[in-house]
Amino acid sequence: MANRERGEDVEETRNFWDSAAADWDIQVGDEGDFNRILNSDPVLWDLVGEVKGRTVLDAGCGTGYLTRKLQARGAKAIGVDFSERMIDVARSKGTDIDFRVDSCSELITVRDETIDLIVSNYVLMDVPDLIGTVRAFNRVLKLDGLAVLVFSHPCFPQGRSEVSADGVRYRWDFPYFQHRK
Repeated sequence: MANRERGEDVEETRNFWDSAAADWDIQVGDEGDFNRILNSDPVLWDLVGEVKGRTVLDAGCGTGYLTRKLQARGAKAIGVDFSERMIDVARSKGTDIDFRVDSCSELITVRDETIDLIVSNYVLMDVPDLIGTVRAFNRVLKLDGLAVLVFSHPCFPQGRSEVSADGVRYRWDFPYFQHRK
């Protein structure tokens, strides 16, 4: 993908998440949505294990529900998201968590080899630069670090959602297996 096209895709994605921040916070809330509570979070916590005293990066933290849970379990939690509005909402929750506006594909605010654990929860399917993201994760992880990556299964309808008066309504933006320019 050309840099100009990638840049446009990044801006389009950032603008979407900036505009969806308030609705996203309602949908996910402080405890996570039903999918996270019932399905992915129990598996995530089994994989993550004990976090007390560990430096944990929540990459693509959104409004910070998981970052707050990591901190409550004793982690030195850092939340990054490239949506400034998502970070504004996360910071408004009144915690002392280190929330940063940063791109998962760059992580310019995170020093090399300083992170014990990266958790990226339902983020990778939305990053415009997956290779850059994997490289950035590798750079900031300590040599014995671990990355736990949760993403949507490509065979089930997922995608951007809107919160309407009658609840959450999902719609397809594009099929997972279709080539995007």
